[in-house]
Amino acid sequence: MKLRWLLIVMCLAISLIPVGIIGGVKGFDMTSWVLIGIVLTVTFFVSVIISYFISKPLERLTKTIDQVSRGELDVQLQNSEIYEINILTQSLNRVLASLKLAIHKVGVKKGEIFEETILAKEVAEKRYEDLLSTIDEWAWETDVKGVYTFCSAKVADALGYKPDEVVGKPVFDFMPADEGRRAKAAFHELSKTQSPMQDVEGCYLHKNGQQVRVNTNAVPVFDREGNLCGYRGVHHDFTTYRPAEQKIEALIIKNKKVRELRKRTPQLFDELADVDVKLVNPEESVKTPVVNTLPFDYQFVFDESGHIVDCSGNFTEKLGYLKDDFLLLSVYDLDIFEAKDQLKIKLDIIKKQGSIQVKTIHKRKNGSSVLVQEQIEYLKDSNRFCCRVKQEIST
Repeated sequence: MKLRWLLIVMCLAISLIPVGIIGGVKGFDMTSWVLIGIVLTVTFFVSVIISYFISKPLERLTKTIDQVSRGELDVQLQNSEIYEINILTQSLNRVLASLKLAIHKVGVKKGEIFEETILAKEVAEKRYEDLLSTIDEWAWETDVKGVYTFCSAKVADALGYKPDEVVGKPVFDFMPADEGRRAKAAFHELSKTQSPMQDVEGCYLHKNGQQVRVNTNAVPVFDREGNLCGYRGVHHDFTTYRPAEQKIEALIIKNKKVRELRKRTPQLFDELADVDVKLVNPEESVKTPVVNTLPFDYQFVFDESGHIVDCSGNFTEKLGYLKDDFLLLSVYDLDIFEAKDQLKIKLDIIKKQGSIQVKTIHKRKNGSSVLVQEQIEYLKDSNRFCCRVKQEIST
C-alpha cells in the first residue's frame, strides 16, 4: 500500500472516535447522521492534504536518489516543508558531495563507475547465457519444495516446453505419476540431509507424451544464514544415448567372447590333432622334451622379445615374404594367435622342457592364412629360439 493511502485510512480510522461519541450522546438520528457526514468529509479532505504534503517530498527524494544510482551526480536534492524530511535531504546532499569529491580525487569520470558496474553485470549475464546455450544439458533451479524457479532454454529441446511453461511448477509434474511420487519422496529425503544429487536417473514426459530418460546432477543452495533455499543443477537427456550405450556393452561382451575363443583356438587345434601340448594353458604342456624329428618347410630364429633374427627354407614360396621382409617381422606379426602376455609363459616352458610342438595359423604377405605345425626348440648357448614350421592345410 502506498504511503498516501495509508495516511488517509489512518485519518478516517481516527475520525471514527468522534463519530462514536456523537452516536453515544445523541443517538443515531437524522441530525447525528448529518453531523457524522460532516466529520467524515472534513477528515477525508484533511487527510488527503496531509498525505500529499508528506508523500510528495518523499516521492521527489526517491526519484532523485534513483537518478544518482544511474550515475547522474549533478542532481540537486530539494528541501521540504517537513523538518524530518529536510534533515534526511541535507544528509543525502552531504553524501552526494563526498561521493563527488572522492571521484574527483581518484580521477575517474563520474559516469564510469556506474557504467563499468553495469557493463560488468551485462558481460557476466551474457557469458552465463552463452554458456547455457552451448551445453547439451538444461540448467535449472528449484526451491525447497521442488518447484522450478529457473530453467534454461535447452528444456525446449528435451521436453518441448518453453522455460516460462516450466518455471513455477513442481519438478514432479513433468514425470509419469508413479515416477513423480517416487521422485518427490526421494527429493524430500535428500533435502533433509541437504545432500547433492549425483547421476540420478529418472523419467520425464515430453510435451507430446513421449518418455524421456534424464540424468540429473545438482547441488544444494543456501542463503546467507545457511538455510537450504533449494537445488541448482542440470538435467541431461540420454534417451538417444542409451541404445548406443547398450550396443557398446553388447559389443564389449561379444569382443570378450571372441578373445576367449581366439585364446582357445590353438588348444582346439591340438585337441583335434591329438597333440599333448596346450598353448593356451601352458601348465598342461608335455612334461618331456619333444624330439626334433619334425620335417619342416621353413624355419626361423627369434629372441625373447619375439623379434625374428634369422630365417631359412621355403618361406618365400609358402608365405610370400622375401628374406629382408621376413627379418622385419616379429612372431606377433606372423602368428595370428600369438599374444605378448602369453609369450613369456610359453618361452619359460620351452626353456624348461627344451622344446615343444604346437599348431597355429601363420599369416601370408597377401593377407591369407595357413594352418601350420611348429616345433620350437630352445638354443641355450645363444638364449634364442628356433622354430621349425611344417604347413598342414591351406586356407
